[in-house]
Amino acid sequence: TLTTPAVVEPEVVTTVAEPVTPTSSERPAWSEEPFECLLFDVAGLKLAVPLVSLGSIYPLEADGITPIFAQPDWFIGIMPTPVGNLKVLDTARWVMPERDHDKLKDDLRFVISIDGYAWGLAVNAVHQSIHLQPEAVKWRTSKRGREWLAGTVIEHMCALLDVHALAEQVRQKEQGAAKA
Repeated sequence: TLTTPAVVEPEVVTTVAEPVTPTSSERPAWSEEPFECLLFDVAGLKLAVPLVSLGSIYPLEADGITPIFAQPDWFIGIMPTPVGNLKVLDTARWVMPERDHDKLKDDLRFVISIDGYAWGLAVNAVHQSIHLQPEAVKWRTSKRGREWLAGTVIEHMCALLDVHALAEQVRQKEQGAAKA
């Protein structure tokens, strides 16, 4: 006797996409607990950097940076420090690339070295350190454009740097410049 195979209807599963909310894993590791930040100014913009990311703060002397020929415009030069030479980045060119920066270089007063990296950020002024709770920051939900921006410190209305994201941008630009 022949048996006819059973016809199995495919099961249709309908899923509704849940809205995507940022998880804490998308934020820097230091942002999970209360943390300290240093406030500083670059070209009129107030910024904050987590203290866990800082190396040292160096005053910028008039002849303290040696320019290097044929470098990108975001690279100011080399600054000798007690722990070795430090590549100095034009912070304003990284955080506000749309602005004219040549006239702003005369007002740079400090270089903030970043722990674990051979470069530092040229800044106009260094202010106080502040203690922050993670909920005191409006964290970014998207890293498209301005990858260096971790969020906004609400009370101080300033941008909070994601140092590792900035370091990755610097690394990519350095590699691109080396290939050119």
